[in-house]
Amino acid sequence: MIKYKPLVSTKRVIQGPVINRLGLIVLLAIFLSGCNGNQPTTAMSELNMDNEVRTMEAFGDKKYEGVDSDLIKLVRRATARYHSTTQAVRAGYEVAGHCVEDPEKGGMGYHWVNQSLVDPVFDPVNPEALLYEPDKNGNLKLVGVEYIVIDIGQNHPHFGDYPFDVGGTPVPVDHYSLHVWLYKDNPNGMFTPYNPNVTCN
Repeated sequence: MIKYKPLVSTKRVIQGPVINRLGLIVLLAIFLSGCNGNQPTTAMSELNMDNEVRTMEAFGDKKYEGVDSDLIKLVRRATARYHSTTQAVRAGYEVAGHCVEDPEKGGMGYHWVNQSLVDPVFDPVNPEALLYEPDKNGNLKLVGVEYIVIDIGQNHPHFGDYPFDVGGTPVPVDHYSLHVWLYKDNPNGMFTPYNPNVTCN
């Protein structure tokens, strides 16, 4: 079972062989956590995707208590295209492991990870992982994103004023992580790792 001021940058700094070695370690750990290669995928027509983007942008105007609403809207606009897994694949995301669910805490869904983004930089518009929930027909619906930031001694990253969790993924090096439930309400809080409204069925 996967147990799953601020440093914000839109420019990623690749730090030579150190990050390359970390990347290989991270990739190995993620796929050893349960990848089976037979995960459901779904594509969305361009028209439907445009409608989804408009819907999510409108929903992004909702004010969340204690959350930077402008940052939420920024991330929604940057990630709404990933309601189409075809777009996610084009952007470098790949399914990593089985669907994560805990009978007491709720679910996380499938994690689709972009390996090239796993580094020490928090870039809010480029999350390291996308979170998908299967529907009754086996199609995937985007429900949230996850950030994974390698800890190299930098300041503790924050999403707005909210601090990242320490650890929280199978990455075998020191790191920070944060789930952000952008597209499915989490009654336990937008940044709580497990969402009781998410299932793997």
